Amino acid sequence: MTEQYKLYPYRWVVLAVFMFINLTIQTLWIGYAPITGPAAQFYGVTDLQIGLLAMSFMVAFIPLSIPVSWVIDTYGFRLAVSIGCVLMGIFGILRGLAGANYTLVLWSTFGLAAAQPFLLNAWTKVPANWFALEERATAVGLVTLANLVGTALGMVLTPSLTATMSIPTVQLIYGGVAALSSVLFILLARETPPTPPCPPGQEVRALMLDGLKHALMVKPFWLYLFVSFIGLGIFNGITTWVENIIRPRGFTPNDAGTLGALMIVGGVIGAVVIPALSDKQRKRQMYLLVAFIGAIPFLIGLTFAKSSALLFASAFLMGFFLVSAMPVGMQYAAEVTQPTPEGTSNGLIQLFGQASVVFVYIMEALKTADGSFTPALLLAIGLLVVSVALITQLKDPVYK
Repeated sequence: MTEQYKLYPYRWVVLAVFMFINLTIQTLWIGYAPITGPAAQFYGVTDLQIGLLAMSFMVAFIPLSIPVSWVIDTYGFRLAVSIGCVLMGIFGILRGLAGANYTLVLWSTFGLAAAQPFLLNAWTKVPANWFALEERATAVGLVTLANLVGTALGMVLTPSLTATMSIPTVQLIYGGVAALSSVLFILLARETPPTPPCPPGQEVRALMLDGLKHALMVKPFWLYLFVSFIGLGIFNGITTWVENIIRPRGFTPNDAGTLGALMIVGGVIGAVVIPALSDKQRKRQMYLLVAFIGAIPFLIGLTFAKSSALLFASAFLMGFFLVSAMPVGMQYAAEVTQPTPEGTSNGLIQLFGQASVVFVYIMEALKTADGSFTPALLLAIGLLVVSVALITQLKDPVYK
């Protein structure tokens, strides 16, 4: 009997253009964080108003996530992601053209924030359509990698570029690259290969609303939602306030960019190594546990380090462990909630993760009179311990 499923080399082209757009949206998201102080001075606003540019992405995600997941699961990822691409390309360029007008920058950022769910909620859908089951966590890991590289580029390049050119010019460059990535995705992405990439049964999914009801009845999925809320909350909080966190200890915006980049480089390596091991051994819970336990000592180091060497080493290793949990967790959620559509389970995870914007606000609220974020970081350490306790209650899915 002839096999009715096949893996096509073109899957890597589809994955590559999808990775590129995820890279560029993250650069646009984080582009102001490492220059919070200088940007506030340039636009004549407060640090909190600059922080709002990053936080708006998380705020917009909350009402948009479920409708966007419905579009992905009903009409396919190619159409949905293309909508996000158009929004990203247009508003990325408009933000660069806004000049020194903070109000126009903010409205353009809202447009970019509306684009992000269309890209992030398709993370598991693209691998499900094109990759075999045993490759999917790795594929999600590669998308995570691109996402992190985009954040790292925003962290490192922004302080360096703003030293020689204006902030609006830097944003216009970012917007131009985003528009290019959008065009490439629209031209090269395909919804599905000619034949399925896996045996019958591994690609079958329920309708979106039926799948949503099913997912919300799965206890391990609920536990992982809380874990993702904590993990992404800590990651988003540190990246949003990175310059403010280390400023009281005498570090500079360039140090902030280096710290953010090293945290993300560590995450890039972790997002490649850990999901690949997870795929090879078909173990999810164990690697989630390793990731969260491993992150704790290095978040402690990041909280108290006063030397550059300890600060940067802690950031790198915390990123390696904490970020590597994301692709493993997303694939775990897709597997334990079958037959819920991948876009739905992915969308709920991203929704809970972006709802962690409340933690970003809490970090600012807990800031001491002298500007220290130590109380907020101690809270984050405690939440990692809570996450470890939740992960111990998870069980690996039964593979057929």
